[in-house]
Amino acid sequence: MAQPQVLFDYTGHLPECPTWSAQENSLYWTDILENEIHRYNIVSKKHDVIQFSEEVGCFALCEAGGFIVALRSGIYLTNHTGLITRKICDNPNNPALARFNDGGTDRDGRFYAGTFWGPGDYNGALLCRVDNDLTAHVIQHDIHGANGLAFSADKKWMFTSDTPNRVIYRTPLDEQGEPGQREVFKRFEPGQGIPDGAAIDAEGCYWTALFDGYRIARLSPDGDVLEEYRLPVRCPTMVCFGGDDMKTLFITTTRENMSDAEVAERPLSGAIFMLKVAVAGMPKLKFRQNQ
Repeated sequence: MAQPQVLFDYTGHLPECPTWSAQENSLYWTDILENEIHRYNIVSKKHDVIQFSEEVGCFALCEAGGFIVALRSGIYLTNHTGLITRKICDNPNNPALARFNDGGTDRDGRFYAGTFWGPGDYNGALLCRVDNDLTAHVIQHDIHGANGLAFSADKKWMFTSDTPNRVIYRTPLDEQGEPGQREVFKRFEPGQGIPDGAAIDAEGCYWTALFDGYRIARLSPDGDVLEEYRLPVRCPTMVCFGGDDMKTLFITTTRENMSDAEVAERPLSGAIFMLKVAVAGMPKLKFRQNQ
């Protein structure tokens, strides 16, 4: 069985949202708490950092160039340097209490971004969607920390996780991509790790980063654990597929809220790992704007 390997000499604070660009042979990701988007070219080994003024919860590459980014205050379009070119909407939560977290695009190039409810006193987070015409909608409530966004190849299912509540959901989608009633896909017991960011492969299996669980897992379309891969760090945050054959799994990890002693014991916390897998993953589509 293949073992995860460090991508390059880098550790971040809270790396998330890994996104593969085949055109650039590059991996993008955000470091949420450092207000950054990173790009690493796996051929040239060049590492670039784009600085923002607020936390970058998630983002997607745009077909027209640049990014769509979910900052704490709202969702914006930017150029390739991070310069804001258009505001799409405000954060639908109170931005003082909830920042954006996990997000990405569906099979029609629409952008989704969920929030994380900071106070933790109830499930106050939301999931919103930006359509191709740049209209924004809140599509789900009753969430503590939005994570695990992924879409089936046939466009019939949206998967999400609520990390603090230890659950992965799946939501049926109609022909227009509108969500129905979500249902539990898998729950995790205390001590098993909690489901964080995710991706889907060509066989319809769901790969989840198990935060606080030292590993990632591949789940069948029925929610059964098919494979698990251990990591030398406690908290993986998200996965995505990339590489020439889409059979490299990139894994972000964090050192957020870790003591100096734990970082010394696990110095790769915050690193990015890569893992060769047998089944290709589904590529992330770019955000498609119709106007």
